[in-house]
Amino acid sequence: MSKWMEMEKKYYMPTFQRMPVVLVRGQGARVWDEAGREYLDFIGGLAVNSLGHCHPVVARALAEQGQTLTQTSNLLYSVPQVQLAQLLVENSCADKAFFVNSGTEANEGAVKLARRYGHLHLDGAFEVITTFGSFHGRSLAMTAATGQKRFQEPYAPMPSGFVNVEANSIEALKKATTKQTCAVMLEPIQAEGGVIVPPEGYLKQVRDWCDRSGILLILDEIQTGVGRLGSLFGYQLYGIEPDIFTMAKGMGGGVPIGAFLAKTRADVFKAGEHGTTFGGNPLACAVSHAVMEYVLKYDVVGNAQRMGTYLASCLSDLKAGCPSIVEVRGRGLLWAIEFDRDMGEAVMLGCIEKGLLVNKLKPNAVRLIPPLIITRQDVDQAVTALREVIVR
Repeated sequence: MSKWMEMEKKYYMPTFQRMPVVLVRGQGARVWDEAGREYLDFIGGLAVNSLGHCHPVVARALAEQGQTLTQTSNLLYSVPQVQLAQLLVENSCADKAFFVNSGTEANEGAVKLARRYGHLHLDGAFEVITTFGSFHGRSLAMTAATGQKRFQEPYAPMPSGFVNVEANSIEALKKATTKQTCAVMLEPIQAEGGVIVPPEGYLKQVRDWCDRSGILLILDEIQTGVGRLGSLFGYQLYGIEPDIFTMAKGMGGGVPIGAFLAKTRADVFKAGEHGTTFGGNPLACAVSHAVMEYVLKYDVVGNAQRMGTYLASCLSDLKAGCPSIVEVRGRGLLWAIEFDRDMGEAVMLGCIEKGLLVNKLKPNAVRLIPPLIITRQDVDQAVTALREVIVR
């Protein structure tokens, strides 16, 4: 066992089921372990490394801003924060943005905003409807929002204010809506829940129901935003616009940052009603602005769409030749491979032997979430490794 693995066991809380790899360096879509072995990274920091590892635009923004101004608190103005807000608003359906440090904080902020809206416009309504199989973060409130009992049971009782209903069922959502409902919060695709793609027309039905009921629609774009699905934001694939949406992960290219954005209708916070010390600091915002600018300028979203189409075709061929594969599903560069038995661990470990990193999503499934800058050659290498592991 590596000395770093032994030290981790001694000093770090055992909350992660780590893969048996100690990474020390990364470049583009590849990483190297402490022994110098190279891997093709199809985990991508869990959808964080949108431009791959150590992209020059990220390194340059870190260096330049790190020598200029890193933290001010939000008692003062800072230029990178305003520049990033402008870039996001002008390239989305939103009118205002607020920056935080993570996806969990972004979802917390979105729910607080919706509750404030409920207090002001819906006679104090405070409940948010979410779905079974969803994942919205690890704080206590977002664990309650997450519709998965395995996350909730260790910390019961859950905070009130969240109603979990059947996923992709408009009737279940309608039945759960009451005078206490202020919002519905959904992921365009349930990523942690198994890469579950909604049926055609479902999100339009949800949008229509929210409009008819006078409640807000929040979309959790933490994993699906920043080009992951082959569009800049997931909602664009479904022909709808949310009242509030959240983002994080890929927007920082490896630097922690999150955001929630809102249309004017839902922009109801007043001074002092929400805040953060580190959120929106100049360092994180400068890097995120550089990442988002690069994504827009150099057609990174287009590459994700093209490589996603190619990956989908390759995975379809893989399924045809592997009887143990029950289903491949996803969009853009977010895919799951589901097996007919609990072989996710074996596939993950087998891929490590072949120099490929994939995410064991469930006991019977693995997930592919590579950087958005991958090439056809990267896809070919990954699918070849998967085929060799699955059919052996």
